Amino acid sequence: MSWSKMKQQLESFLSPALAGRFEYRATSYRYSPDKAGQCYITVDKKNVLNMSDQTTSIRWYQSELEIKNDPDIQIPITNEEIDTIRRETNGKVPEDRLLVMARGRKISVIAKELLSAQSALSKSNFVVVANKFLSSSIEDSMESSDILLNILALVDRRIGKKRILSMSEPIKLKHPSVQYFYEMRRSAL
Repeated sequence: MSWSKMKQQLESFLSPALAGRFEYRATSYRYSPDKAGQCYITVDKKNVLNMSDQTTSIRWYQSELEIKNDPDIQIPITNEEIDTIRRETNGKVPEDRLLVMARGRKISVIAKELLSAQSALSKSNFVVVANKFLSSSIEDSMESSDILLNILALVDRRIGKKRILSMSEPIKLKHPSVQYFYEMRRSAL
């Protein structure tokens, strides 16, 4: 599918509240076959998410330690996770330390997932992911671990106000770029 046709299809799914603010763009190099070009998303005429450049306005993590030390990441810990650690340590660990241990374990898992998704995005081809989005259900795109699929679903008109408002907790566990687009969509309601 040509870029112009794909862009037209993606924009037909765009939420009316974001019309004029959100735009898909691509560059290509006609006379340089070794350069594939770039795809990026602009919001209010600013390049917000560039698929191959880490100098965008969204925070990109370089290491697991950066994710662990980021105060903006809020990790909800369930009682089941605390009970699991309590059982593993045979109750020898103080209660306040159990929460710290549970948070540490969970953030390690999330950090690895974030870094994996982030590296997949910087290597991925926007066109391939966009085709996948156009051919799959909106629920599959929202539940995916792919950052770009999440973003495309968040700006989709098929996601209504009630669903956007109910997503606030699960979005906290997503990459900062997904959180950025969630906040943008929520503020446009």
